[in-house]
Amino acid sequence: MIKLEQIHHVAYRCHDAQQTVAFYQQMLHMEFLVAIAEDQVPSTKEPDPYMHVFLDAGQGNILAFFELPTQPPMGRDPNTPAWCQHIAFRVADEAALLSAKRELIDNGVEVLGPVDHGIIRSIYFFDPNGHRLELTCEVGSAAQLAELKRLAPIMLEEWSRTKKAPRHADWLHAKEFASATTADSPDGIPDDAGSPHE
Repeated sequence: MIKLEQIHHVAYRCHDAQQTVAFYQQMLHMEFLVAIAEDQVPSTKEPDPYMHVFLDAGQGNILAFFELPTQPPMGRDPNTPAWCQHIAFRVADEAALLSAKRELIDNGVEVLGPVDHGIIRSIYFFDPNGHRLELTCEVGSAAQLAELKRLAPIMLEEWSRTKKAPRHADWLHAKEFASATTADSPDGIPDDAGSPHE
């Protein structure tokens, strides 16, 4: 029986390996661990020169990127919204999350949030390749997490039948949606409204 221990690494494509490593080193203080380069793919033996870089995301987690100079320019699935596919990193607490937001903004990065997801709070931004990144801190209780685990199969089965959002855990975003109706700015429009990061 397969028994997984953890994710060893996740790999994405990048425009420029050097620029990508510099972004993650400077913005998220990730250590550059390994660079691997070949003129052909070891698994398929296809001729396809690449640079493969690996960065330390903490706690044994590794984020990797491929630069593929002979392939057509990278893009993204035009039918998948920009907010959907993302990489999320955990930080210690809300103070660390707010500190990270200030640091990113001071370094010229556009940041959305914090967003209240009930059991976590998150901020969002993009790397130079257009990959959406999330920094999040856990704020949920053990009881809340246990209830969500209990509800998960119920909600999935309902979604599978109806393709409508089940309301069993609508408390998760109640505060976030309520805050969208309050006057965060003089005209009553939340400060983050209309952001390309939505």
